[in-house]
Amino acid sequence: MSEKYIIAVDGGSQSTKVTIFDLQGNDICHASVPLKPMFLATPGVVEHPGDDLWDSLVRACDALLAKFDGNPQDIIALGLCSIRYCRCLLKKDGTLAQPVISWMDARVSKPYEHTNPEVAYVVSTNGYLTKRLTGENNDTASNYQGQWPINTDTWDWSTDKSVFAYYNIPREMLFDLKMPGEIVGHITPFAANALGLPAGMPVVATGNDKAVEALGSGIITEDEALISLGTYICGMVPGATNPKNTQHFWTNFACMPHQYLHECGGIRRGMWLISWFKELLGEEASSKARELGISEEQVLNSLAAKVAAGSDGLLTVPEWLARPDKPYQRGIMIGFDGRHKAGHIFRSILEGIAMTMKNTMDAMCAELGIPVKEIVVSGGGSNSDVFMQIFADVFGIPSVRNHINGAASLGAAICAAKAMKVYDSFEAAACQMVRREKTFVPIAENVSLYQKVNETVYQDLTKTTDQVLEKAYSVFGEA
Repeated sequence: MSEKYIIAVDGGSQSTKVTIFDLQGNDICHASVPLKPMFLATPGVVEHPGDDLWDSLVRACDALLAKFDGNPQDIIALGLCSIRYCRCLLKKDGTLAQPVISWMDARVSKPYEHTNPEVAYVVSTNGYLTKRLTGENNDTASNYQGQWPINTDTWDWSTDKSVFAYYNIPREMLFDLKMPGEIVGHITPFAANALGLPAGMPVVATGNDKAVEALGSGIITEDEALISLGTYICGMVPGATNPKNTQHFWTNFACMPHQYLHECGGIRRGMWLISWFKELLGEEASSKARELGISEEQVLNSLAAKVAAGSDGLLTVPEWLARPDKPYQRGIMIGFDGRHKAGHIFRSILEGIAMTMKNTMDAMCAELGIPVKEIVVSGGGSNSDVFMQIFADVFGIPSVRNHINGAASLGAAICAAKAMKVYDSFEAAACQMVRREKTFVPIAENVSLYQKVNETVYQDLTKTTDQVLEKAYSVFGEA
């Protein structure tokens, strides 16, 4: 088995990534294809245009296999992970009846409305891609949080008819549920031809994208937490229970059967902020990056590294996308003076993200009654030493960057390795396939400063600014 491989699919909100791993968790090669800009027809409507999730997967696999020096026949399984909280409306043949509804769309926070007679199935993104890959009406139970008739205790569809009536999705419009680490089907000749993969290859259920990311980060015990840096930034700790009516967190399915992830409130359009700021700087950042032969992100990080902790009093509240129940929310930067330049703004954005997550994580852990000894940070933002040190200093505990920070891909590979009996448990697979790269230790002086800033100003900042923003909303309306 030493020359065998696993292909992992990580479908996100901004791109589709595919990676070929060996059975020890080494990244042999990978490819990424950006998704098209979201279709925003009217306020509250956010859709993936066309058949973008499938089309991007086809292009990504084509790019991946062009890099792969091995034999595709040696790829033993495909682990499939895609975006959570989306809604896919399918025709009887499994193709889209209409564009995929994004998790940012207001409709997914409400029960389904059957307005399109072509719709035969209502499924998650994992279910849609499973159908396209295998032809089977199967899906992972771990991607059904939100407006679905799911029993989160049993990991199965509800047996209560009133629940189905409330969510307005008949059982015959739903796929059969499988556990993470189970085979959901095998690649059809049609899909094999489209993707360049062997027909008959097993496709393995994983979980929702955040659950798979936690597994791929090696988060197994309650004293470890994950900060997931994505379009949606969130914090999680694992747990074996499914508590209800909590105040400061909610419980998500984990990527191990009948285990859970306790998840605090997060930041919508979190790492999108970095892209926004790069575009704001425009040619200035691009030309500097070309001159130095580095990325635009590295240029910004070098500027932020020259700025002292606290950004000379510049504070950022990273609310660039309002929540449906608080449509007046807006992002805030406050405290400008003549000292502040691009590096201050960028560092303030990073500090605002870290402090927001610190406060929501603290509230969750206090309610759970658990201490967290360290945080693992995943996602592309963890490549920044500046950001990693800010997390360590704001949280006051070590922050860890793993060797592979595209943790969702690795988590999908771990599920596939478990399904194919390469390892006898998820824990054993994670132990062998997840490796740490660097631990950032808190700097006492910075810890003290951030604690003072947070407790004195930041924690209560929105109590004041929300009043102003709500008045502005009455004048300007929707963003």
